[in-house]
Amino acid sequence: MTKRPNFLFLITDQQRADWLGCYGHPVLKTPNIDAIAARGTRFDNFHVASPVCMPNRASLLTGRYPSLHGLRFNGCVLPENANTFVDLLAGAGYHTAAIGKSHLQPFTNLPPMGKTREEITAKPDAWKRAPIAHYEEEPAQYDGDGRYKIKTPYYGYNHVDMVTSHGDRCGGHYQQWFRETAPDWRALQDDANQLSHNYSCPQAYRTPIPEELYPTAYIRDSAINYITSRSGEDAPFFAFVSFPDPHHPFNPPGKYWDMYRPEDFEVTLPYEAHKNPTPPMQWLHDNWKGDGGQTTPQTAMMLDDQQIKEAMALTAGMMAFIDDAVGEIIGALEDSGQLDNTVICYNSDHGDYLGDFNMLLKGALPFRAITQVPFIWSDPAHRTAAVSDALCSTVDLSATILDRAGLEPFNGNQGKSFLSAIAGAEGPRDETLIEYNDGGKRLGFESPARVRSLLTKSWKYTVYHDQPWGELYDLVDDPHETNNLWDSAEHQTVKAHLSERLIHHLIAQMDESPQADRIA
Repeated sequence: MTKRPNFLFLITDQQRADWLGCYGHPVLKTPNIDAIAARGTRFDNFHVASPVCMPNRASLLTGRYPSLHGLRFNGCVLPENANTFVDLLAGAGYHTAAIGKSHLQPFTNLPPMGKTREEITAKPDAWKRAPIAHYEEEPAQYDGDGRYKIKTPYYGYNHVDMVTSHGDRCGGHYQQWFRETAPDWRALQDDANQLSHNYSCPQAYRTPIPEELYPTAYIRDSAINYITSRSGEDAPFFAFVSFPDPHHPFNPPGKYWDMYRPEDFEVTLPYEAHKNPTPPMQWLHDNWKGDGGQTTPQTAMMLDDQQIKEAMALTAGMMAFIDDAVGEIIGALEDSGQLDNTVICYNSDHGDYLGDFNMLLKGALPFRAITQVPFIWSDPAHRTAAVSDALCSTVDLSATILDRAGLEPFNGNQGKSFLSAIAGAEGPRDETLIEYNDGGKRLGFESPARVRSLLTKSWKYTVYHDQPWGELYDLVDDPHETNNLWDSAEHQTVKAHLSERLIHHLIAQMDESPQADRIA
C-alpha cells in the first residue's frame, strides 16, 4: 500500500476479554465488534500494563510502565512534557484526534484517599517540576456556557472532544453539549427522577436520560463527524475513540436497560471455588458478610449471586449500546471511502472481576479477569480472520502502531512491536510485567498496595510489597486461578525461577531517557 494508513482505535473501559461474542461469551451478542474480528486478528493473550484506568492509559500512549511515566495510580497526572506515540504521529504529518474518555489528568476535584491537599503541599517532592496551571479534564473547565477550548496539542492530539467520568453524569465537552441540547437537563440529572426498577446491585439505577442523549451516543456521533470530515484530506488520521462504558454506575439507558435479564447469566466462579483465598480475598469476604460497604465507590467488593447477575445484565446492556455505536462508526468509515486504508483496533483499558469469586469492579488482586482484555487488529493489508495466542501488553501498542506507520519509537519506549504476530508469526515476548499501585489503604492492607506480577503463558507470579505471602498460579492446569501454589513444596523451583525473572524486569525499570551527552 502506497498511502500511509489511517488508524481508528476503539477502546472501552473496564471490559474483560471474555465479554464479547467473538471471545466466546455465551449470552452477550456483539455482532459489529465480532465483524472487526472476522476481518482481523483476535489476540487471546493480551494483558494490561496496570489494571486501572489512568496508569494503563498513560502506558498505552507512552509505551512505558507506570513506574517510569509517572502516572502511578488514579489521581496522579501524566506530565505535560511526556512524549507519546501520538506526538510522533502528529510530527510525521498525521492528524490526531481524541474523542471520548482520555483520563490522563484527574477529572474530579476530590482530594486523594486519606490525605488533605494541605498535607500534600506541605512536603516537597523529589522533582522541582512546574505545577500544571490547571487540569484540562477537571470539572471547573466545563462549568461555563459554550465549549471549553482545550490547549492543544494535548499529549499529541490536535483535536480533542473530551468526555470525563462515567455513566449518565459524564462531564467534559459532553456535559456542555448536554446542557445545550436538553432543555430539561437539570431534571434528567436529578436523582429524584430516576426510573423505578427492582434491582438491588449497588450503583445500579435506571436513568431517565434517553439513548440519544447518553454519552455513548455523543461519542458515536462525534466520531462519525470527525471521520466524515477527514474524507478527501491528504493527511492520514489517528482517531482514539474512547467509551467510558461499560463501567459502574450500572445505568444503560432506554431499551438497553432490560435488553438482558439477570436470569440469563450465571456466577460460574463463586468465592468457594478458590481453594486457599489470600488475605485480601478473606478481608473482602468478611467485609461483605459484615455489611462493611465500600471505602470508595471505585473499591472492589463482594456481592451475592443475584446482585452479581444484575451487574452482568446491565453491563451487557452497556456493551450492546457500544456495539451498536461501533457498527455506525465503521459504517461511516466505509461510507466516506476510507475503510480500505484504515487500520481498526479494538481494546479495553482493563477488566472487571464481574462475578469471579463473587467480586465486582477492580483492585489489588491481579486475576486475569482484570488484567486480560480484548484486543483486535484489522488491517487493510490483510483483512482475514485470524487468532493469535501471542503474549502482548498495552505497553506494546505504541511500538506496534508506530511500526505500522513506518516510524521508530522515541528513546525510553519499553514496548515491543507485535506487528509480526498480526501476520501469523510468533510474538515478541515470552513474559510480561503487570504493575498495580493503589492510591490509598483498602482491602485490609495497612498501607497502599504495591503489587507486581510476572505473567507467562503457563504461570502467573505475584508479589505484594512487605507481605509474607504472594500468589503463584499454574495457568495451564488452573486457568481460572483457583489454587494458589505459593506455599506448595512441589513448586518452589518454579517459584524461584519466576522470582528471578521478575527481578530482571524490575531492573529494567531504570529509565533509559534522557540519554547522556557526555562520557563523564
